[in-house]
Amino acid sequence: MSCSTEHYNLADYGLKPDSTQNSSPLMAKALQELAGKCGDHRTIIISLPKGRYDFYPAEATQRVYYISNHDQDNPKLVGLPFENMKNVLFDGNGSDLIFHGRMLPVSLVGSSNCTLKNFHIDFENPHISQIKVLENDTVKGHITYEVAPWVKYEIRDSSFVAKGEGWEHVPAWGIAFEGDTKRLVYRTSDIKVGGKNVAEISPGIIQCFAWDNKKLIPGTVVAMRPYGRPTPGIFLSYSTNTTLQNIQVHYAEGMGLLAQMSKDIMLDSFSVCLRGDTDPRYFTTQADATHFSGCKGKIVSKNGLYEGMMDDAINVHGTYLKVKKRIDDKTLEGEYMHGQAYGFKWGEPGDKVQFIRAKTMEITGNSNRIASIEAIDHPVDQGVKLFRISFVEPVDAAVSDTAAFGMENLSWTPEVVFANNIIRNNRARGSLFSTPRKTLIENNLFDHTSGSAILLCGDCNGWFETGACRDVTIRKNKFINSLTNLFQFTNAVISIYPEIPDLDAQKKYFHSGIVIENNEFETFDAPILYAKSVDGLAFRHNSIKQNTDYPAFHWNKGRYYFHKIKNLTITDNTVEGEYKEEKDLKIE
Repeated sequence: MSCSTEHYNLADYGLKPDSTQNSSPLMAKALQELAGKCGDHRTIIISLPKGRYDFYPAEATQRVYYISNHDQDNPKLVGLPFENMKNVLFDGNGSDLIFHGRMLPVSLVGSSNCTLKNFHIDFENPHISQIKVLENDTVKGHITYEVAPWVKYEIRDSSFVAKGEGWEHVPAWGIAFEGDTKRLVYRTSDIKVGGKNVAEISPGIIQCFAWDNKKLIPGTVVAMRPYGRPTPGIFLSYSTNTTLQNIQVHYAEGMGLLAQMSKDIMLDSFSVCLRGDTDPRYFTTQADATHFSGCKGKIVSKNGLYEGMMDDAINVHGTYLKVKKRIDDKTLEGEYMHGQAYGFKWGEPGDKVQFIRAKTMEITGNSNRIASIEAIDHPVDQGVKLFRISFVEPVDAAVSDTAAFGMENLSWTPEVVFANNIIRNNRARGSLFSTPRKTLIENNLFDHTSGSAILLCGDCNGWFETGACRDVTIRKNKFINSLTNLFQFTNAVISIYPEIPDLDAQKKYFHSGIVIENNEFETFDAPILYAKSVDGLAFRHNSIKQNTDYPAFHWNKGRYYFHKIKNLTITDNTVEGEYKEEKDLKIE
């Protein structure tokens, strides 16, 4: 049967560029109507005329979405709700989608074969308050700063209260950037900021009488942050074969993109970035640029620019359920444990599952398959934390609620390609990967990522983010001055760091099959590679160049540091300067 193509112009639905009208109700009505026109043998092309479109909370679509790794407050106010779409191409033609208040800009839920492309996501008044240090009296502990012109605030009870439509807060912490380079200030990490005990000297000029930080020299720019992360810029859920192309997220109160329980995702020139070199802002998103939780198929992220975000460029993982009760030999109760990771489907009948002992992160017993899965405490898509899961075969007798065990869904794990991206001037780390399927990290530039550039992790005790990596290739990347700051798990430029509470008792290795080759490292400090609990690690044909851009400070004083590792190969690497094995190679 032949397929037809139908074209729709959103101008015909009342969307007018550069009009300042509230686009929220018009866009919602249009997308709802167009979803009804989708079909298996029909392609729908939706075009938005180029221009600026303002989206306000008033009359926006309200949805109950439980979004992984975000605050689980509901309902969410959605600007562009793409729901139950099929064979759709949405072309923004380079438009600016500007959001107001506290909103979820774009959702794509329950859809298949959809492409979104050519638009910018931004907020008129971001929830992060940017300020510039004018004077720093290090004797008195007083700092005078200038508030960026777009920031709305008032001084109330000697506190700096950042405010916007439907929100306000007193910032308590933040990130400091060099005024001229937009890089994080060396050895500052997360800092206390001047939100309390302040006075307004003149409009936009604030003096804080209780802010003591000698590293904040005049000209330093500080992003003063709230604690919350209610929504990402784009939320992708229960969708298949999605392409996001030539999209720039300039700000979101959570992550740039959060994808969960979805299959086959292509990011091509998807960026979380500033608006070019002349952008007066120094920050982008409140958390990760992109984050993939419980996805499968293939994730490809290529040709992106990720900068100024308050966390990693990419994080790929699943979620462990903690075993809460053993009902019988084939039935367990499992629970989502982290307060920002629950509420959504975990698995389906037929999915392959394995069991992990939390203290040692060892696989226990054989893998099994789900016979049935039932949400106990809530409907499966509406806030569920606890599941009753029956398995096809008996579960190993050791797996019970008398010790800490996690369940990992191996069916919802993706293959990953992360290639030809630029990651720079961001907080925490460059990239995180936790998937047993093939992972390729290639031809990327990691430029001043502040913490580790690449982290291979796994944790069944805190974030409960699965799992072990089995086939990882890291090649032809360039790393420039990572580790100017210390954050969690940042033991080297490349840090292979699963959370293992009782490593001494571990008998089986966690990660395996990791090859790091033909990369170029430029560093002011020593540590290049740290690894823990790995069977099969090759570091070969890499180039390490030393510079004096910053003073060396890291606690890890050697190039290579390993805990519990076997089948290790370090060969044919070029190391600039003196290399002494007794200092630069440590194996425990």
